[in-house]
Amino acid sequence: MAKLVECVPNFSEGRNKKCVWNQEGLKETVIDAIAEAISSTEGCSLLDVDPGSSTNRTVYTFVGSPQAVVEGALNAARTAFPLIDMTKHSGEHPRMGAMDVCPFIPVQNVTMEDCVNCANIFSQHLTDVLHVPVYLYGEAARKENRRSLPSVRAGEYEALSEKLKRTEWAPDYGPAAFVPSWGATVAGARKFLVAYNINLLSTKEQAHRIALDIREQGRSKDQPGLLKKVQGMGWYLEEANIAQVSTNILDFELTPVHTVYEEICSAAKDLNLPVVGSQIVGIMPLRAVLDCADFYIQRDRLFIVEEEHKVRLVISKLGLDSLGPFDPKERIIEYMVERTEEDKRLVSLSLQQFVRSVGARTAAPGGGSVSAAVAAMGAALGAMVGQMTYGKRQFDSLDSIMRRLIPPFHQAMNELLVMVDADSKAFSRYMVRGKHIMETFSLDAMQEGLKQAVAVPLSLAERVNLLWPCLKEMVLYGNVACKSDLQVAAKALETAVFGAYYNVAINLKDIADESFKVATQQRASALLTEARESANAVLDAAERKN
Repeated sequence: MAKLVECVPNFSEGRNKKCVWNQEGLKETVIDAIAEAISSTEGCSLLDVDPGSSTNRTVYTFVGSPQAVVEGALNAARTAFPLIDMTKHSGEHPRMGAMDVCPFIPVQNVTMEDCVNCANIFSQHLTDVLHVPVYLYGEAARKENRRSLPSVRAGEYEALSEKLKRTEWAPDYGPAAFVPSWGATVAGARKFLVAYNINLLSTKEQAHRIALDIREQGRSKDQPGLLKKVQGMGWYLEEANIAQVSTNILDFELTPVHTVYEEICSAAKDLNLPVVGSQIVGIMPLRAVLDCADFYIQRDRLFIVEEEHKVRLVISKLGLDSLGPFDPKERIIEYMVERTEEDKRLVSLSLQQFVRSVGARTAAPGGGSVSAAVAAMGAALGAMVGQMTYGKRQFDSLDSIMRRLIPPFHQAMNELLVMVDADSKAFSRYMVRGKHIMETFSLDAMQEGLKQAVAVPLSLAERVNLLWPCLKEMVLYGNVACKSDLQVAAKALETAVFGAYYNVAINLKDIADESFKVATQQRASALLTEARESANAVLDAAERKN
């Protein structure tokens, strides 16, 4: 997978009033000019631009390689420098600079250390080009008291000129000099932050009262708030004529989005204040959405397996479309990145295209990818039979059984689809490594590549065999009219393990590590035997079913 870093610079301009001339000689707003600077940077994909009038702030979200996002952030800053004047800025959101904050976040195949490196390179280049002070925060912070963004930003722009005179607040990069039109920039590395606002029909003061109760900082050191890794404040959103409890969820795995929403709803109820939906600012990770869905599914005893339906449930439960449309394809980062990469995936091909690609004069996709595809279809047939049984009046007594059996098939189907590409990618990596080995004569690397080529089909067989208990039960309780579908499912799953076994075997013969060969061969043989016996058991049970 490609290395992907997310960058989310926040600029102190959100009112779209001032227009400038772009390179084509056309008028555009400051907000658009900064967006253009990012999107025109090679290797950067601009995912979202979220301006706010009351906050007078725009949040940009883009992804790319580590090098590309650093360059994109620099281009955005260069563009903003002559266009934003902090001496004239006002807004509801705390800020201390024109490019107020610029975090780098790991998305795919990168570490937090990579993002810390991005923050340092960006900061050095920004001061070299614009000669402005830059502070580091989050995982990039060099001092403990600078890890928290509110700590660094304390006093905001208005106090910055005096702050820069104090030795303890010397910037990490650049001069300790006040640049009135710019202020200072805070760059850093962090986990995915969810900017989440809850709408209230209340005053700004009432919203802030709730924020003080729920945010980790609380009201003071002696009065901490309820929720860990949550920042919060109350404000009034003039353009929507409502108040909001505005939060930053710094670790959505520790404090999930639904926990923030439910706590604020509870606090609002105590004050007899109505909650009227909520708002995601920018984008959010799919995991955060699915965690919310799982909470409401369990709490309300719902039966939902489709990812699309889970996302719809969360939109409804949290009222994410209360201030405007919430399009998952434009607000969930995995869906947005997926659009830029889907043309490269085998599973994105039509069935006709996939079959023809298998039949082409190339070594991949081959038997491994076909085995994974057949396995996915076998799992899909199991899910289908469950769906054709669940919710029908004549099978009412089986609903609880189907609720238990359908999800494992549905989950396996999605995981096995990923394996269609995994096998082809493993082969391609091995061939690339093999070419390098021929140039460097590294036999150890060749052996490691072979072991990785064995691991993919072996994991396929392991995953398929987890389905046999569910399939044996489904053949007993599933809709009898779908008996033939379960028979096909059994042979499809057995065929997938058969294919995986021979893909393991063909690579094992060239591995020098005898103990690894023996152990892997024994495991693969056991998996094939299990698949054959289980498939026969399902077929025998199906024959007896009338």
